[in-house]
Amino acid sequence: MIMLIKYLLFILLVVFMIGAAAYSFSSRRTSDTLEKGRRRSIMNVLLGGMLVTLSLMSMFLFRGSTLSVIVEAVFLVIGAFNIFSGLRSYGYYSRSGSRRKA
Repeated sequence: MIMLIKYLLFILLVVFMIGAAAYSFSSRRTSDTLEKGRRRSIMNVLLGGMLVTLSLMSMFLFRGSTLSVIVEAVFLVIGAFNIFSGLRSYGYYSRSGSRRKA
């Protein structure tokens, strides 16, 4: 069961990493500032998910050391903040885009 969880977390990590890279490249290629902000906020959410997944993976792989627990907690907090700020930014850019179209 633990191995299944490890593999699922690894797959999630790879999906988040590929998604963040794709949104990073697409946000740099667009010229519209609102669309650029929307894509960067999605990238921020994906990077936060990647950090949370990385901390969960390290919780399953490494046990006992105080340093590893501190690193896991830092990754978890930074990842959660990235998800929160990305969702907040996405809401802001979505509202700005709907106001501009109206």
